[in-house]
Amino acid sequence: MNEKIRLRFAPSPTGPLHIGGVRTALYNYLFVKKMGGTLILRIEDTDQERYVPGAESYIIESLQWLGMNFDEGPEIGGDFGPYRQSERKSLYGKYAQQLVDDGHAYYAFDTKEALDAIRAEYEDRKETFRYDGITRKQLKNSLTLSAEAVKIRLESGSPYTIRLKVPRDEEVLINDVVRGEVVFRTNELDDRILLKGDGMPTYHLANIVDDHLMKISHVVRGEEWLPSTAHHILLYRFLGWEDTMPQFAHLPLILRPNGKGKLSKRDGAKFGIPVFPISWEGENPEDSFEGFREFGFMSEAVLNFLAFLGWNPGTEQEIFSLQELEEAFTLDRISKAGARFDFEKASWFNQQYLIQTDNAELGKLLKPFAEEKGYGVTEQYLTAVAGMMKERVNVLPEIVDTGYYFFEPVREYEEKMIRKKWNPDRKTALLALNEQLENLPDYQAEKLETSTKEYLEANGLGFGDVFPFYRIALSGTTKGPALFDMMEALGTTEVKKRLLTAFPAFDEVFAKKNNS
Repeated sequence: MNEKIRLRFAPSPTGPLHIGGVRTALYNYLFVKKMGGTLILRIEDTDQERYVPGAESYIIESLQWLGMNFDEGPEIGGDFGPYRQSERKSLYGKYAQQLVDDGHAYYAFDTKEALDAIRAEYEDRKETFRYDGITRKQLKNSLTLSAEAVKIRLESGSPYTIRLKVPRDEEVLINDVVRGEVVFRTNELDDRILLKGDGMPTYHLANIVDDHLMKISHVVRGEEWLPSTAHHILLYRFLGWEDTMPQFAHLPLILRPNGKGKLSKRDGAKFGIPVFPISWEGENPEDSFEGFREFGFMSEAVLNFLAFLGWNPGTEQEIFSLQELEEAFTLDRISKAGARFDFEKASWFNQQYLIQTDNAELGKLLKPFAEEKGYGVTEQYLTAVAGMMKERVNVLPEIVDTGYYFFEPVREYEEKMIRKKWNPDRKTALLALNEQLENLPDYQAEKLETSTKEYLEANGLGFGDVFPFYRIALSGTTKGPALFDMMEALGTTEVKKRLLTAFPAFDEVFAKKNNS
């Protein structure tokens, strides 16, 4: 193991893990596996106001379903714990104080109400307020108050925050693995809060301190964090950690299916697609979301699809096992441009994995979907159905939905073929064939096919005289799975029952046609 390569996936438990976060976790995972390093799961729960109960366990379950195993984390342990930031609260204060003592941060005593009033004044002038190197001079902080006034406020327990003192007239250079050289001008940066009034650190301070203490070598995260990286580099510099600062790689946005704007959690309902790995039940219906798992996706297909949302291997190959992705993945093949969330492509990936998956495994996965519909069938039966249907569907529930006739009587019959070729006189030959098949000692597809061919030859009939009507009688359509496989699965009793139900219905179609 390469002990110098250490990455972390650091989600916040403020709700369900969006698919963009899953993609970030995957890229961290693949890079670590490629380099033989260590992957850490760190729960960044410093924002207690937005903390959502159950979100952490949801994150862990999602990652486990996808098969991404971490080396260190809350449930795993490790030498650099604790791995929940709320349990590390005592660590951050001293670094905030160090920054104050060294002149790189300051106490800010402005109340929320006072800042809201200032923001309103700026909005009236159609300007945007920013707490920075200019405005800080007119506000209540340790840079504008006397040392005595500051001391009195601190000793009296007056609420305060600690803000980063961003220098003026400088440039901050970021050498990003994905985006190359990015330059920020400090005059465009605000004085971010580092320590909140409740003593909890903000993302910016906690993130830097934890990455340093956990010896993180690479920070691979979403593009939305790029603007904050300038503040983070300043913190590394001010804390004297610049020499051990991690390399940054900011991933491209995942765009909506129409390519317009960033994919959000609400887009799932809007476009009728999953945008979360597994389902989430919120307190309100509008905060509940269906996941890829419950939508009927294979976890391997989701990983394969997500890997290509912003990365390509440089070859024509599209289907990759997780191990193949680990071997092929490199950060330098990540794109700068946003990646469109093409759900049709996701469905195509899933179909390929369904086709490759063992029928018995699919039978197990199908059971909850069948039970949800009230179908009390065995895994063995579902295994047979899966084998017939898996090349005809994109997701697991479609096997039960489009192949409903394996579980209940045919709901309606396609009339086109019936109108075109049915004649009540056909019934005698079709029922005689079925009687011959019923008497076979072995009711298996291969034997059924052989016996049918013998019957057709002996009676001067062709496939077209029998097959379409048997198919429609058994499934309602001429486009179902292989006829004899269907017959074997349904069994002799059900086949006969369906024929005897279907032929009178065919007669009615025939009568309507002739009377019209």
